[in-house]
Amino acid sequence: MRPATIAVIPQGSLQRYWQAIHAGALKAQADLAGQESSVQILWKAPVREDDRDEQAKIVEGFVRQGVQGIVLAPFDSRALVKPVEAAAAAGVPTVVVDSALETSQIVSFIATDNRKGGVLAADRMGEVLAGTGSVLLLRYQEGSASTEEREKGFSQRLRQAYPNIHLIVSGDYAGTTRDSARKIGDALLAQHGSDLRGIFTPNESTTAGMLLALNSAHKAGKITLVGFDTSDVYVDSLRHKQLHGLVVQDPFRMGELGVKTMADHLAGKSVPKRVDTGATMVTPENMDQPAIQKLLKPPVAK
Repeated sequence: MRPATIAVIPQGSLQRYWQAIHAGALKAQADLAGQESSVQILWKAPVREDDRDEQAKIVEGFVRQGVQGIVLAPFDSRALVKPVEAAAAAGVPTVVVDSALETSQIVSFIATDNRKGGVLAADRMGEVLAGTGSVLLLRYQEGSASTEEREKGFSQRLRQAYPNIHLIVSGDYAGTTRDSARKIGDALLAQHGSDLRGIFTPNESTTAGMLLALNSAHKAGKITLVGFDTSDVYVDSLRHKQLHGLVVQDPFRMGELGVKTMADHLAGKSVPKRVDTGATMVTPENMDQPAIQKLLKPPVAK
């Protein structure tokens, strides 16, 4: 029997996070080789991470190509609904990973509980600041369901559990690159820097951009920074206490489970509608534990 062809469509390919999802998908392909539910994955990412139109066209192109299933990390919770529902109507099912999509016409949703991740970040911020001070929330990108959930979880927890912390929510979005996040970070530090005691950044690019802005303003380590996701830069920043907490996901497991769940579905097996792949708070104090090191440095596709 020929392997089922599964398209895996991330939001981008440059960040370590997406490379880890790719590695997990390849692991699933290798694990299933030779079995009745064997698969061949086809990986394709938009050139620019915020290009909703290109991601939609990739979905549509794979449907025309005749793939048996799709594993999708939608950039936008609404913009990808139409192509996914059109794929379902054409008999091509979709498993959504990483970030939610506002449709019931999917097989399963496999991701971090992003709101819970925001709560973890708020509790770490409250702990480091002893429950007082002004904290800035730098938002990522409008329409990104995963980061919006993190931002909501952080804001709600901070307001409920730490009433003596004053939350400032940025009126601007950081955008999808480190450079755009740094520019917004520079402006926000100039505006609020003298009063700020803490900053929360909800994904890899916002965390990296704000680290650059803090270093440029000679405030790295002086303002508590709690971020999201992982990169090699963050490991050094944690060790030097320029980064005080990092909510880390398990993208490798997300990619692996996304492909295996689709393979099970195509084989006629029952699959769960929702899988939480977990989130962990990494700090300078626990970062050298073996289990944490595996999350900080997940395997990536070459």
